[in-house]
Amino acid sequence: MNIGTYIKEKKENIILFIILVIILLFLLDLFGVNKYLTIMVLSLLSIYFIVDFFTFYLKRKKYYDNFLNNLNLLDKKYLILETLEEPEFLDGKVFYDALYKIDKSMMENINNYRNETEDFKEYVEMWIHEIKIPIAGLMLMYHNNKTINKNFLDQLNSLDNLTDQILYYVRSNYAEKDFLIKEASMDKIINEVLLKNKDSILENHIDVTVDVKNVKVLTDSKWLVFILNQIINNSIKYSDNSRNSYIMFYIEDNEKETTLHIKDNGIGVNASDLKHVFDKSFTGENGRKMRNSTGFGLYISKKLIEKLGHKISATSEENKYFEITITFGKNDLYKI
Repeated sequence: MNIGTYIKEKKENIILFIILVIILLFLLDLFGVNKYLTIMVLSLLSIYFIVDFFTFYLKRKKYYDNFLNNLNLLDKKYLILETLEEPEFLDGKVFYDALYKIDKSMMENINNYRNETEDFKEYVEMWIHEIKIPIAGLMLMYHNNKTINKNFLDQLNSLDNLTDQILYYVRSNYAEKDFLIKEASMDKIINEVLLKNKDSILENHIDVTVDVKNVKVLTDSKWLVFILNQIINNSIKYSDNSRNSYIMFYIEDNEKETTLHIKDNGIGVNASDLKHVFDKSFTGENGRKMRNSTGFGLYISKKLIEKLGHKISATSEENKYFEITITFGKNDLYKI
């Protein structure tokens, strides 16, 4: 708020004061009041008006300047009310009360939305746990009757993986509450993932090599198992049936970090698509050739990896290989 704007806003008050001074001069002259007394009265009135005028201006300027400065400094603008005190002047009180009511209404709506979201999240989690029961039953039926078509297993594994994706995606916005960061054996984590995908690996005749040197990393093993499962599913899905397929795990370890490599010799990704492989719903040129590609597995993997405080990247050469690297820091304070 600058003085020029304030004077323009108060021009009616200034004009009214000038008119009153003129009337007062006329009346004092009419009644023959001593001119020195007249000057003194007018001087006192003018001083009072000027002091009151600028005192009110300075109060408002200080308050609104503080408001604007706080607003500019805040990343979350909706918290502005928390930085303000209720002012003493009338239009400031009206402004403050309006902000308070807006803030209250916004918080009520946010709480309602959160409650609805939480209810839906709980329902989805319950539904997924329920649907896992018939999936497990169908898996058992397959193992008890190997004459069932291979496509049946592929579709069943796809269904199982998709339900996992939904479950972990629903939880991903609040994943930090569920994280348990501790030292975990990379051997055990990879073996758990391979065991889960054993049937698909065997059915697709994929060779797996693991060289992780009994390395341990700081992570949440449950969430990392899910992430690696998404990566392995991609490797199986995009394997090249025209040659001997493989998936290999190996570690690079130094004083600062441990890097896990997951490499396959599948159909890979072309150069223009590579930078988008972690984008939500991105399937790329090769993915569009496959009906069951969702472009979701690597997206949620990257999202969760970053929440865990790790790093993830991808390299590829079309029709030769695709490689994911996950980097685990050592002695880091994870920002979870």
